[in-house]
Amino acid sequence: MGVLKLLTDKIRFSREGEVLQVEAYGEHVIRVRAAVGEVQDENWTLLPAEACRAEIFSLDGGGAILKNGKLQAEITKAGKLTFRNNSGKVLLEEHWTAERDLDARVLRHSPYGLTHIEQRMVAFADEHFYGMGQEAHDLFDLKGATLDLCQQNTKSTIPFVVSSRCYGFLWNNPAIGRVEFGTSGTRWVAESAAQLDYLVIGGDSIAEIERRYCMLTGYAPEFPMWATGMWQSKLRYETQEELLEVAREYKRREIPISMIVCDYFHWPQQGEWKFDKEYWPDPEAMIRELDEMGVKLLVSIWPTVDPRSENFEEMRINNMLIRSEWGPGTLTFCRGPETYYDPMNPEAGEFVWGKVKQNYYDIGVRNFWLDEAEPEIAPYDYENLRYWLGNGMQVSSLYPFYYAKNFYDGQKAAGQKEIVNLIRSAFIGSQRFGVVLWSGDIMADFDSLRRQIKTGLHAAMSGIPWWTTDIGGFHGGDVNSPEYRECFIRWFQFGAFCPVFRMHGFRNRPGRPTTPPYCLDGFCPSGGPNELWSYGEEAYEILKKYVQIRENLRPYIFKHLQKASQDGTPLMRPLFYDFPEEKNYGIFDEYMFGPDLMVCPVYEAGCRERSVYLPMGSVWIDAASGREYGGGSTISVEAPLARIPLFLRKGGTITEDMLR
Repeated sequence: MGVLKLLTDKIRFSREGEVLQVEAYGEHVIRVRAAVGEVQDENWTLLPAEACRAEIFSLDGGGAILKNGKLQAEITKAGKLTFRNNSGKVLLEEHWTAERDLDARVLRHSPYGLTHIEQRMVAFADEHFYGMGQEAHDLFDLKGATLDLCQQNTKSTIPFVVSSRCYGFLWNNPAIGRVEFGTSGTRWVAESAAQLDYLVIGGDSIAEIERRYCMLTGYAPEFPMWATGMWQSKLRYETQEELLEVAREYKRREIPISMIVCDYFHWPQQGEWKFDKEYWPDPEAMIRELDEMGVKLLVSIWPTVDPRSENFEEMRINNMLIRSEWGPGTLTFCRGPETYYDPMNPEAGEFVWGKVKQNYYDIGVRNFWLDEAEPEIAPYDYENLRYWLGNGMQVSSLYPFYYAKNFYDGQKAAGQKEIVNLIRSAFIGSQRFGVVLWSGDIMADFDSLRRQIKTGLHAAMSGIPWWTTDIGGFHGGDVNSPEYRECFIRWFQFGAFCPVFRMHGFRNRPGRPTTPPYCLDGFCPSGGPNELWSYGEEAYEILKKYVQIRENLRPYIFKHLQKASQDGTPLMRPLFYDFPEEKNYGIFDEYMFGPDLMVCPVYEAGCRERSVYLPMGSVWIDAASGREYGGGSTISVEAPLARIPLFLRKGGTITEDMLR
């Protein structure tokens, strides 16, 4: 038992070893915090709560209710929490196990003066979960999954889920841990944290909950029109002239591109944020020529710092680097032992941005590829990391948030209006710093393509409206292989209907040179060609067609990315977002691309037809044939190699001609 206190704006419950606080955090949102001592006012990356009017009532028998808009929390005199909607339906309930005397909330000592935390919730058999950032785990419904809470290459942890029971759950904690969406219960774990902290979001629909979540965590800035076209990239253009010649060839072929990428190791040494003049002799002239062609330049940035770098000693002395709690400070190896700058340290953020501004921004670079954003360390011994804000077990998931923030703040201070940076990892609220999240260094095969469809939809449900994938996958891919060409074409078709349309990959390059600049001392070779004309004539004609379709759709894409910046509605979203009454919680291979277009990717080798479910409440037009279908039925459609099945909602703003 414990002591329950009803205050003006919160409920407090105390028992031995725990102080619990339940309060409103903006309209329709209830926040729960618990600590061994007094709860802290640390919001991490959340925005301040908007004002709201919550009501608190005492109950017969000693409990209490906090009511806030469309959500209410009931606490018993023993401290058990249950969340309901206004009709009284239980949405979420703590799991207390009387038979084994297990509490739903666990707070016990962990190292560094912190606490091991667990929160158990009741499992409902008919419940489905979506979100949690991005990970290529091949799961759409997360029910039954156990997910680590950490940042790694191909894995971005954004600990927010929407439930089919119509609530959102935000685990407000950057600590290393895990979540178990089990069939016998849900459990959230933080291995080492100051307090338990989560928010429950109520609403009448998943779309409303998603919008409310974005109010708490921030909206993406306005996506510029110029960025809605195709981005050209490969690992890696070795010289200034090679990159320019690729852009010139696109221009000669009259194939429009929005951006071209200068990838990693264009610098002399890691931790020296500048062009290597031997291979990039006049970047200002390069940028001017690209501008004349209407092409932007995206420049890769790594946060790694080599001990041989000209900046290492100054950064080390001034505590601008991630440190080890014990042992050497080497965190990874890439052309030597490397550490990383610590973006959580404001001085380090200003130092790195100062170098970037001097050597890139001031000569015309405006867009940055924030790679290695987890950061990628080996091994992932988080407890051995010391950041400005604390031990790695407590704060590691914040790295990509502050990495993006350092650049965004610097660009805004320099007067930049349109900020579009690419990043490999994200956390709660990263979207407000103008980042395009991409899904990391994935494999180049059909299995990976299937996973990416699910990954993109989870990212959308995690508040990330700007998402992309390496078209064709990253690791491997033989441009001369008929089998791989088929995979690439299907991936390109899918990519044309992602929020950001971006080529990239480390293509096979048999017999590639082993001398600089192609191999950089044998550690970082360049991959093979990855341009539209690299895949043979048949593929080239198909790929050109989808570039043109993307061009036709750019005003539509721009319009609905603007909507995401206004209310959080994602451009790419699962069917249950637009058609909640149908409860299509298992359909991952059809998704809405804005309100008027349903995309049905092909993700199996040799597939030339597929079944498509048409949601109820609309008349659907097959973009290929113009044939109309009523909703509520499943049909079989042809899917020749040159075609991805697309369906228009009758009465919308897209016409069949735009998709042919």
